[in-house]
Amino acid sequence: MAMLNRVHLNGLRAVETVARLGSLAGAAAELNVSVSAVSQQVKRTEKQLGQALFERTPGGLVPTEFGTAFTARLSAGFRELAQAVALADETSQSTLVVSVAPAFASKWLLPRLSRHFARHPNVLLRIDASGKLSDLDHSDIDVAIRMGDGAWPGVHSELLLAQEVFPVCAPSIAARLHSIEDLAQTCAITDERAMFNWDGWFKAAGVKPVTFQKGARFTDPMLCVESAIAGHGVMLAWQLLTADALTDGRLVAPFGVRADSGLGYWMATSAAKSESRKVRDFKVWIREEIEATMAQFRALDSAA
Repeated sequence: MAMLNRVHLNGLRAVETVARLGSLAGAAAELNVSVSAVSQQVKRTEKQLGQALFERTPGGLVPTEFGTAFTARLSAGFRELAQAVALADETSQSTLVVSVAPAFASKWLLPRLSRHFARHPNVLLRIDASGKLSDLDHSDIDVAIRMGDGAWPGVHSELLLAQEVFPVCAPSIAARLHSIEDLAQTCAITDERAMFNWDGWFKAAGVKPVTFQKGARFTDPMLCVESAIAGHGVMLAWQLLTADALTDGRLVAPFGVRADSGLGYWMATSAAKSESRKVRDFKVWIREEIEATMAQFRALDSAA
């Protein structure tokens, strides 16, 4: 490998192209350089190798015996390099990068990913767990799923699900909640970074706000959910964050009142990039999964 250090790659490309096309002019056109530049690269490579690769004849350059064997190996090597680059490109084309908030990824998306793998086995799904809306025009992120109002500049946003908020708690606490006023005897589990508060829910319920007992405060909604499951108090939650815990009974949503938060889960893609097949397929899949989740909510409402 050390011997390669004395030979410039551009020169080897020029030699291989001249030998394959049979002329300096043809090589110059393919490499998008001048004829004189190709000629100089060939001469420089011959000097670096200490061997003549071409005979200069009135009809043009003719490979020497050594040049014929040498350029045959070069052609094979460049074909391998081209295949390696194509492989990298193929891998990039088959990788779908989805940026999601950690809570969304952990509490809802992750348990469902096996169904995406089964439906699209040739797509490698990479999850970028981040709370920030990335620069979709200048990154490898194909789709970002974010909570908000969808009004982000420079992106194309599609609403996945309007966010409704409602109290959730462990069954042991729900058993003591006979009316909304009973919330005053419970602790509130607070997400300090939430973009909504209890006032909207009390308004939707048609009652005056009650004052909770002081409870745990977190900066991560995932920890709020785990705290609620552990029976530490009542949390103001939303559909996708608590869907599985409500379905399997770890959490209960007392009172049957849900309030529109004015926010939603949105799919954001670059407005400047054309939409690929893998992105379209992902959008279809995730909408089906969200509809299945909401069907579970409707079943819970019917059973209440």
